[in-house]
Parts: sequence; structure tokens; C-alpha cells
Amino acid sequence: ALATYFALQPLGAWLSDGIVWFFRAMLDWGGPMAGYLLAATFLPVVTTGLHQGLWPIHAELLNTLKENPLFPILAMAGAGQVGAVIAIYLKTKNRKLKKIIGSALPIGILGIGEPLIYGVTLPLVRPFVAACLGAGFGGAVQVYFNVAFVALGVSGLPAVTLVRPGSAVHYLIGLIVAYIGGFIMTWLIGFDDPKNEDEPTI
Repeated sequence: ALATYFALQPLGAWLSDGIVWFFRAMLDWGGPMAGYLLAATFLPVVTTGLHQGLWPIHAELLNTLKENPLFPILAMAGAGQVGAVIAIYLKTKNRKLKKIIGSALPIGILGIGEPLIYGVTLPLVRPFVAACLGAGFGGAVQVYFNVAFVALGVSGLPAVTLVRPGSAVHYLIGLIVAYIGGFIMTWLIGFDDPKNEDEPTI
């Protein structure tokens, strides 16, 4: 009990302050480029499940700064993926893939990206990379407009309700930019379209 009170709690407070300072300094010094890098590298974090560990950081940002500038940036990762799967839907001739996208896309727009990751982009590999690259543009826009959340919740389109008053339009602009970025990058990079099960493999 004494160790917890006199050592672990001060250490935890120091770490929390340090993490908040790191992300704040990164955004202040790196500007839109930092927003691009954070958004572009977040999807690989999601695939490992480590993104769940960021919730205490989001809460601490709200506690310390009374707003969270990190969350809207990271939310662009899912938006880039939405744009990527729309491009896949328009280009693929695989009926099964189209059905998967048709059922998972609305969920992705609402901020739940795992069905799109594991069902569509990650198995195709290149669209996953394209989604990351496209998402970065949305992250840069969020930093440029200094968008921040004032509450915790889901990402995607519903997150517009979490934005600091007066910044909803800016958040939506970043969201649309990420959609378009993911779409264009996937369209340009392309992917190996899987054959329908009833088609010959040769």
C-alpha cells in the first residue's frame, strides 16, 4: 500500500503527463505532417488490438487539456478504409467480395472498422496500404483546422457529435478528404481481384 501511494501513483501521474506532453508537442511541432503520420499508421495498430490501450490516453487528454486533439486524427484511419473499400466495390468482379463490402461498409461509416479490415482490405494487402496512405490526408486536415473532441465515443461519421462546438464542419471536411484519399490511392495502387468460386482458376 505504501509503495502504491508513494511510488506507483506519482510514477503513473508522471507517465500520464509525459504522454500528453508528447502527443501535444508532436502536433504543435509537426503540424499537418504529424497528423498525416498518426492517421496513416493507426490501422496497423488496430489490427493488433493495441488501439484499445489508447483509451486511458484519450481520457487523460480530456482531463488535462479539456479537449482531445488526438482522437479525430486517429478516426481518419477508418475513413480512409471506407474510401478504399468503395473503390474495391466499384472495381471488383467478385460477387462474394461485393456482398461482404455491402454488409460491412455501413458499419465502417459508423466507426466500426474491423469487418472491413479483416474481411476486405487486409486479405487483399495493397488496399490496406492504400487505405493507410489515404487516411493520412484526413489526419493532416484535422490538424490544420485544429479539430478536437470534447467527449469520448465511436469514430467515423457519428463522431461529429463529439467535436468541439464550431468545428463540426471542419471534422466533416477531414472525413471526406480521408474518404477521397483512400478511394484514390486504392484506385491507383489496385489489387489482385479474387476470382468467383465458379470461375476456372487458369
